[in-house]
Amino acid sequence: MESLIQLRGLEKAIEAGPNKFFLLRRINLDIQPGEFVTIMGPSGAGKSTLLSIIGMLDGAWTGDYYFLGEPVHKLNIKKRNELHKANIGFVFQSYHLIDNLTVFENLEVPLSYKNVPHKERVSLVCDTLDRFHIVGKKDLFPNQLSGGQQQLVGVARAVILNPKLILADEPTGNLHSAQGDEIMQLFKRLNDAGTTIIQVTHSERNASYGNRIIQLKDGWVVSDNATAGAQVGAAHPA
Repeated sequence: MESLIQLRGLEKAIEAGPNKFFLLRRINLDIQPGEFVTIMGPSGAGKSTLLSIIGMLDGAWTGDYYFLGEPVHKLNIKKRNELHKANIGFVFQSYHLIDNLTVFENLEVPLSYKNVPHKERVSLVCDTLDRFHIVGKKDLFPNQLSGGQQQLVGVARAVILNPKLILADEPTGNLHSAQGDEIMQLFKRLNDAGTTIIQVTHSERNASYGNRIIQLKDGWVVSDNATAGAQVGAAHPA
C-alpha cells in the first residue's frame, strides 16, 4: 500500500540574530491510509508546527515530504494549495467558524472555494447537516451555539468534501469532557469509515481513540508506538 505521508529528514528552523533555533529536527515518518495518529509532547515540542507542515500551511522547512507520492517539497505554493484543498480537512481548537455566517453558510464555504455548483452545494450541505444531526441549527449563527455544537460544525465543515486526511489541533481543548468525548467518538467513526486522522493533543484519553502515538520533545521524535486503539469501542462506548 502506498503511504499517505512520507517525511524524510524534515527540519524547520528560525533565525534569531546570529543563531539558528530548530523547531523540528530530522523528522522521518510514514503514515498509512486509514491510520488514526496522535502527536503528543510538552509545550514547545513542535507538535502544531509539524501539523501545520503536514497540512501544507507552512512552506518554510527543509527535507522531503511526499503526499500520496506527490513531492510536496518540489511543488510551488499554488500546487500545494490545490493538493491540500483536494485532500485535507482541518479542525482547530478555536473552531474558526465565520461569525457573521449561519451554520448552513459556514458549511458552504469550502464548497465555494472549489467552485461546486450552487445546486450541488445545497445538496451536500443538507446531507452533511443530516449526517451530523444539526439540521435544526442550520439557520443559527456561531454565537448562538454551545462550544460543543460549534466544534461539531467545525468537524462537519472539515469533512464535507470527503477529505482523505483530517488534521485536528487540540480539537477538544475548549470543551468540557462530555462534549470532548462526543467529538472524539465522531472522529473514531470517521476513521472507522476510512478517513485518516492526525490529531495534536495533551489528553491521554483523546490519544486512546487512535492507534498510534508519536511523542515529540524539543523538535525530535522521541517515540512512535502503537496503542490499543482497536479496543476503543469497548473503552469508550459511543
